[in-house]
Amino acid sequence: MIPKSIRPAMAAALTAVITIATTAPGASVLAQTRPVPPPGVPAADTTVECELLIVGAGLAGTAAAYEALLAGRTVCLTELTDWVGGQLTSQGTSALDEAKRQRQLRYFSKGYLELRDRIQQKYRRLSPGDCWVSESCFLPKDAEEILVDELRDAARKGKGKLKWFPSTVIKQLDYSADGKMIMGAIAIQHAAAPGTPPLNTEPLSQVVEDIYRYEDSDRLSKNIIHFVPKPTKQVGPAPWYVIEATETGELIALADVPYRVGLDPRSALNPSSASATGDPYCTQGFTYTFAMERTADPQPQVKPAFYDRYAPYYGYDPNPRLADIDVVFTYRRIWSPTPRSTETVFGASKPKPGDISMQNWVWGNDYRPGTARDNLIYSRDQLQSAGQLSPGGWLGGLRTDTLRAGEELALGYYYWFASGITDSQLGEGVKKPAPNHRLLAGLDSPMGTVHGLSKYPYIRESRRIVGRPTYGYRNGFSVNELDISKADFRSDYYRQNLSPEMYRNLWLSLAGLETTSAVANNTPPDDIVRRTRSTIYPDAVGIAQYAIDFHPCMKNSPPEAPGNIERPGVRQGHGAAYPGQIPLQAMIPQNIDNLLVTGKSIATSTIAAAAYRVHSFEWSSGAAAGTTASFALAAGVLPYQLVDDLPRPEPQLAKLQQLLVKNGNPIDFPNTSIFNLDWADWAPW
Repeated sequence: MIPKSIRPAMAAALTAVITIATTAPGASVLAQTRPVPPPGVPAADTTVECELLIVGAGLAGTAAAYEALLAGRTVCLTELTDWVGGQLTSQGTSALDEAKRQRQLRYFSKGYLELRDRIQQKYRRLSPGDCWVSESCFLPKDAEEILVDELRDAARKGKGKLKWFPSTVIKQLDYSADGKMIMGAIAIQHAAAPGTPPLNTEPLSQVVEDIYRYEDSDRLSKNIIHFVPKPTKQVGPAPWYVIEATETGELIALADVPYRVGLDPRSALNPSSASATGDPYCTQGFTYTFAMERTADPQPQVKPAFYDRYAPYYGYDPNPRLADIDVVFTYRRIWSPTPRSTETVFGASKPKPGDISMQNWVWGNDYRPGTARDNLIYSRDQLQSAGQLSPGGWLGGLRTDTLRAGEELALGYYYWFASGITDSQLGEGVKKPAPNHRLLAGLDSPMGTVHGLSKYPYIRESRRIVGRPTYGYRNGFSVNELDISKADFRSDYYRQNLSPEMYRNLWLSLAGLETTSAVANNTPPDDIVRRTRSTIYPDAVGIAQYAIDFHPCMKNSPPEAPGNIERPGVRQGHGAAYPGQIPLQAMIPQNIDNLLVTGKSIATSTIAAAAYRVHSFEWSSGAAAGTTASFALAAGVLPYQLVDDLPRPEPQLAKLQQLLVKNGNPIDFPNTSIFNLDWADWAPW
């Protein structure tokens, strides 16, 4: 598959990265055997053995690898791009979204705290960008280097072995005879074909379908890898564990386990849903971020050929306080060398030449499709129709044309920022040209791409598994809106949009310790006193706190159509949330016993997912997945067996929770108790 001229270079690059984290410098991790491939699959160029296969190296995947390496495991880590870190690096969103109280107490997972401390050490300040949206804004490229060092040190400390596979995607899965175990994974690693430009030259949309095809192309050379369990003398129910940590839930779609995407049906547990029946096409917007520099002199600005198509979308914000170039520039400024200006904007220093801003703006580069004609993440029905669920048919599960439109929107937004004079939100006469800026592009730029956009779009919402049916969750486990929301559910909206039965069930769910008496006494909803805390889970393995924060899909197609509006009702669930927990049941899919799900693909409703999507949550969920997989291997137990007797005591689950806490990974917030109702201090921001 790989031309002989390029195979040595690929192998050298691979070994160079792998030996960062191995204890035997130069040791090869690639076995020389060639297994018999499944029908229609080319013979593997290499076979790789792992105890844990982590698919996706975003923050959740990185955290899972970090904990597994500390536990001494052999970890294979794959990633579509060539950077670890996901939304922090390859997606360019290098501004830490954190809840105020959680940040004040530094109440995060150990590895996430280490990341923050390493940022502080590198720059000698936590926020080299002096942004106003976050306590810490910095360069994506630097964050990637920090995370690589963190993984290297974890492997050294725990005597684990990291086998790192950048530019690699999973194409097919092998299953046991009963279909309950993943026994292997066929992957494709790509490199630039001889005589062609390096990777990251063109935007993702131009190569993404090629990336998922076995055959070499004029642009890419391919290496076929077969990941298999590492032989061991230890006998257990699972030979290895596979962790789904991709940005869009690729493995859960490929494995065809039950999942949801888009809006959930309105119910007593998700009463703010904008759809009575559900809508798989309306997901949160995705964003191609980019970095730009403030310059001393005006720069030439070249109008993109596609600009006029997207111009009707661009605007400051409906809030006129944000209608200022300096406000938008400093919002997510990621570099501001000292000395800084003594003048301020929103509490941050005013921008000056040499400052660098990362752009992630709702009415700028957020692309927000919401119909079956333009949705980004294909639903199961769409995948089936496109043949992507047939053997060998998987092409990543995304709509390429929508990826391309998101890229164009982002590049057009830069031009609007520098040269535009229209405003979709505030009308004519507000926006003025700001030519003293330049787009930062090139392999040595903050985003590491020739085109200047992030390597992968920032994904806010993924496919989300439906957990296994269990006590209290006969249709499958999920974290829902009522589990975390602080909303006023007595408002007229809920009385008018919910049936009397649904409205009553909503309030019974919020009755807390009084639920039993409320049911027995048929207490009217208006007489029920709601609990002032989130749901407390007996199987908690991590924590999450952020506001329920929406970037809604647009009503019509295409999103950039003149006069288009956000899908009505989606922001109904937007608002403050209590501190939440990550239940182990939310990470265990149906049907497959050695697959764990982490990151944005855990079992949540679309409203709960709007809070369970930020950096620290991803790390906590990844730490839980890596620890759980390692624990399951050691204890000879399957993850679902840790929770299948709940609400009765689960001794093995208690051991796992003790291990997580011992290793510095909180599973609840301070003073979490069904009797403690004083949660007011946990502000969302």
